[in-house]
Amino acid sequence: MRVFIASLSTETNSFSPLPTGQLSFEEGAIAHGDATRHKVEYWSAPMHIWREMAEAEGWDVVESLTAHAQPAGPTVRDVYESFRDEILGDLERAGTVDIVLLSLHGAMIADGYDDCEGDLIAHCRAQAPDAVIGGLLDPHCHLTPDMLEKATLLVAYKEYPHVDIPDRARDLFRLAADAARGKTKPVMRDFDCRMICAMHTPYEPMRGFVDAMSRRESEPGVLSLSLAHGFPWGDHPRVGARALAITDGDPQQAEAIAHELAEKLFALRHEIMRPYPDIEAALDRALAASSGPVVLADVADNAGGGAPSDSTFVLEAMLRRGITSAATGIYWDPIAVRICREAGEGASLDLRLGGKCGPMSGNPLDLRVTVRKLASGLTQRFGKLPSSLGEAVWLHASGIDIVVNDLRTQTFHPEAFTQLGIALDEKKIVVVKSSQHFHAGFAPIASEVIHMATPGAIAPDYANIPYTRRDGSYWPKTENPFA
Repeated sequence: MRVFIASLSTETNSFSPLPTGQLSFEEGAIAHGDATRHKVEYWSAPMHIWREMAEAEGWDVVESLTAHAQPAGPTVRDVYESFRDEILGDLERAGTVDIVLLSLHGAMIADGYDDCEGDLIAHCRAQAPDAVIGGLLDPHCHLTPDMLEKATLLVAYKEYPHVDIPDRARDLFRLAADAARGKTKPVMRDFDCRMICAMHTPYEPMRGFVDAMSRRESEPGVLSLSLAHGFPWGDHPRVGARALAITDGDPQQAEAIAHELAEKLFALRHEIMRPYPDIEAALDRALAASSGPVVLADVADNAGGGAPSDSTFVLEAMLRRGITSAATGIYWDPIAVRICREAGEGASLDLRLGGKCGPMSGNPLDLRVTVRKLASGLTQRFGKLPSSLGEAVWLHASGIDIVVNDLRTQTFHPEAFTQLGIALDEKKIVVVKSSQHFHAGFAPIASEVIHMATPGAIAPDYANIPYTRRDGSYWPKTENPFA
C-alpha cells in the first residue's frame, strides 16, 4: 500500500477583522513534507500518527504539506491556492496511491472559495480516482456536498474541547485501511439538525449524547458516526449542526441513523444551550463563591474562533470594581510585549494594553504595570499536545496578574499562567480567553467554571448572527425550523 498524507487547516470567522494570509500560516505552522521529522504539536499530531501506523504495516508513506493558521477572517485567495496546488503537485508526483489522508478543519473559507476543503478533496479525487480519500475534521465544520461526495470517509472529533484528536486520527486510518483492503465499502449520509449553538461535551446532555453515539459504532454495519457542530461565525450556506453516519455498503442504514441522531439532538436543544451570565453577574457569582479559583470564560474573545484576543471588557470591569486576587489572559498585544521586553523584568511603567483591533476589542486601557516575568519558548497543553505561547509577559496591575503574548492563541491550560510563576490556587478569580477548550485543563483546578456572555467578535448570540448565506430556518432563530 502507498499512503499520501497532508494537512491544511484554519477556521474562518467571516466577521473577523483579521485577514488570514501567509504570515498567519507562518506563525502557526508550515512544513513542506517534513512535519513528522519534527516534534509533535497539536496541528501536526495526525500526520505523526498516520506515518507511524502506515510504517507499522510496512506501507510506503508520501508526506506533503502541513499548514495551519490560527482562526481569523477569510484566507487570502492566492495563499489558499498555493497551498492547495502544492498538495496536488506532491500527489501527482507520488504516482499511484491507495490512500489519501487529509487533516483538515472543515470551515476554511478563502476569497473566491466558500468551501476550501471540498475544493481540495475534489481536486484530489480527480487526480486519484481510485484511492480511498479520508478527511479528518474539526466538529466545527461545514459538511458540504463536495466533501461528502468526493471523499470516501469523513471523521470529526467527538469532543469539545477537542481532546480526542489522536483517537479520531487513528480511527480514520483504520477505516481507510479496511476500505483500501476491500474489507468494507463505506457510504456516507448526513442530516441537517437545523441548530446553531455551542455544544459542550463535558456537560449533560451532550456527554450522554456523545457516549451513546460512540456506542452505536459497534452495531452491525456501522463504521463511524460523527456530529458536526458547525462553526456559527462562518457565513456559509451549510453552517449549523449536521449528523453524519458511515455504514458498510448500506446507504439506507446510514441515512436512517443520521436522521435519528439529528432528531435526538434537536430534542435536547433547550438543555444543550445553557444560559450565560453577563460580565457583572458572572463577577458577582465569582465574588460570592466560598472558595476559588472561580474560572470565568471570556467566550467572545477567543482567538480559536477568530477573535483578536485583545478585548478589555472583563479586565475593565474588574478594575472598576476594585477586584484583586485575580489573574487574566492571554491578551494578544505584540506592541505591549515589545515595550515590556525593552523595559525588562522588574520594571514599572505606564502601558496601554489591548483594545487595538476594533470595536469588538473594547477600549485600550492605560495602566501602571510591573513586569514580573518575561519568557520565550513556553508551550501550553491542548489535551496532551503542546501549543506554542510565543513571547510571553506576566504583568501586575492594581492587584491583577495579566498574561500578554505576541502569538495569538486562546488559553488552553493553567500552564499559560503557572509557567510564568502565577499561583492560580491563590486566586479568587481566573479569567481565560477561550470558549471551551480551556475546560479540560482548568476544570480540575476550578471551584466553579462560568461561561460569560461577553461582547466581542464571537458573542454567543446565535439567533442574531448576521448571515448573508444561510436562511433563518435554524434554532434558536426559529423555534421549529422543521415546521
